[in-house]
Order: sequence, then C-alpha cells, then structure tokens
Amino acid sequence: MSALNDTPVDTLSFEAARDELVKVVAELEQGSPTLEHSLALWERGEALAARCEEWLLGAKRRLDAARAAASDAETSRGES
Repeated sequence: MSALNDTPVDTLSFEAARDELVKVVAELEQGSPTLEHSLALWERGEALAARCEEWLLGAKRRLDAARAAASDAETSRGES
C-alpha cells in the first residue's frame, strides 16, 4: 500500500496533512520499489510538511493577535 494520496495538499486540514506525512515518512524509511516512486513520495512529503507549517504559522498569528487584543483591553481598563 502506498502513502501517496490524490487529495490536493492545499485542501487538507493540519491533522490530515500531519497523518499523511507520517505515512509518507514511514514508507520512505522502508524503501520504495522504484526511484520514481521514492521521488513522488518525497515531493508529496515536502508539500505536506509545507502545509503543516502553513497551518502552524496561521495558528501562531491568531494567538499573537488574541494576545495583543487581550493586552490592549487590559491596558485600556487600566487607563480608565
């Protein structure tokens, strides 16, 4: 069974991308029957890793914005 999936990477949730990436890495570690298949796995893995990073950076931006908003609200209350 191959870890390669036809689902477009840019439609995957963080969890789906992470889970598929784990499968791709495991298959690469076991060795593929052909160089072509190994390259396809590698390319899919790179895309999946980038998708995970995109989700994590988005989450960090949201947390930073929430912290800044909370800090601004706290500062405004302190000035009243």
